[in-house]
Amino acid sequence: MALKIRLRQQGRTNRAFYRLVVTDSRSPRDGKYVELVGWYNPIEAEDDKRLSIKEDRIEYWLNTGAQLSEKAEHLIKHTAPHLVKAQVNKVIAHKAKAAEKRKLKSKAKA
Repeated sequence: MALKIRLRQQGRTNRAFYRLVVTDSRSPRDGKYVELVGWYNPIEAEDDKRLSIKEDRIEYWLNTGAQLSEKAEHLIKHTAPHLVKAQVNKVIAHKAKAAEKRKLKSKAKA
């Protein structure tokens, strides 16, 4: 089961707000979810009432293997940039390790 951290639309027409949820990537946008990790209300003027996230739970799910959607990554970057930076560093380290493995494999063939 591939998990994603993404936005789930709530509210009514022209007054939408969003929940930041961990969900299976195959479920519909407004379908069931595993855990609620925050919310976003674009209509609010005050920053405190606009966005709220649970950093510890997001960090847990990212370490478990969940992927961030583009919009969720953008929102999390505003309040907890260290989470996004850690995720990016993890991906870069994984790619570097894979490249090193390919190098060693090609040297062994030659």
